[in-house]
Amino acid sequence: MSAIDILQFMNHLKVERGYSPHTLRAYRRDLDQFADYLINGNIAFQREDPADRPTATLNTLAKADKNSMRAFLAHLQTTGGSPRTSARKLASLRAAYSYFVREGKLDVNPAKLVKTPKLSRELPEVLTITEVTTLLEAPDTTKPLGKRDRALLETLYSSGTRASEIATLTLPDIDLHQGTIRVMGKRRKERIAHLGKYALQAMQDYLDIRPTIANTENNKVFINFRGGPISTRSIQRCVDKYVQQVLPGRHEITPHTLRHTFATHMLNSGADLRVVQELLGHESLASTQIYTHVSIDRLKEVYKDAHPHA
Repeated sequence: MSAIDILQFMNHLKVERGYSPHTLRAYRRDLDQFADYLINGNIAFQREDPADRPTATLNTLAKADKNSMRAFLAHLQTTGGSPRTSARKLASLRAAYSYFVREGKLDVNPAKLVKTPKLSRELPEVLTITEVTTLLEAPDTTKPLGKRDRALLETLYSSGTRASEIATLTLPDIDLHQGTIRVMGKRRKERIAHLGKYALQAMQDYLDIRPTIANTENNKVFINFRGGPISTRSIQRCVDKYVQQVLPGRHEITPHTLRHTFATHMLNSGADLRVVQELLGHESLASTQIYTHVSIDRLKEVYKDAHPHA
């Protein structure tokens, strides 16, 4: 059975929706796992390269109804999957079936009849001002790579950008005079992020010595010792390295934690929620509102610590 329809859907997500390679792999994996379940009643290991031939085919997906989808989600939870994982996979199925209905290849979208699992609202992990300062000052700036790492950490925290956005940042994207960087966010949405004075100084210090790290014509801002661009995974390893050095025991800290910390500190300092939404590049205000809960928790802590009868 041909899988060309699935590949066309993946191309639609890539070209028309501008989804990242990571998101494309997730969609492919979700469709393949659902196809496995329809065929075998379980979920097998799936290849993650979107270029690979998918297991799922339109003929297989056409056999599904709302009951088989509900059974699939129940199977996920009985095998250790979380409600959040089930919700994400259901969203993938809804998108795929909607596409095939719109293209006239299927008549109905059974995923619309399946209720999304109820999710608990988990508050993001954030660092205190003392913790984030300790982390930012961890790199040894007497060394070229230490200057690079300091600039990297300062940029993540100062701008609230994602690791993927920093990994693709190019030299023309930086405006040190204006104190801004131009980043490409999700779905290829461009926005301007801001750098504070500490991040600007760290960036300037790094750019001054960048040619000494490697002789390269690569125009990516952050490079490795060979002159190639650093990857999102390399940024994760960089954060891990300094977390282990100065914040032992905080294994949950990731580059995204610095983004959460940026948003929370902005709101705690009185920034307007819509301003923070714009700085983060969120399409929906609902995505930003979770940080108001973090701020409320902080207010409660301050109240308990400060009020005599708390």
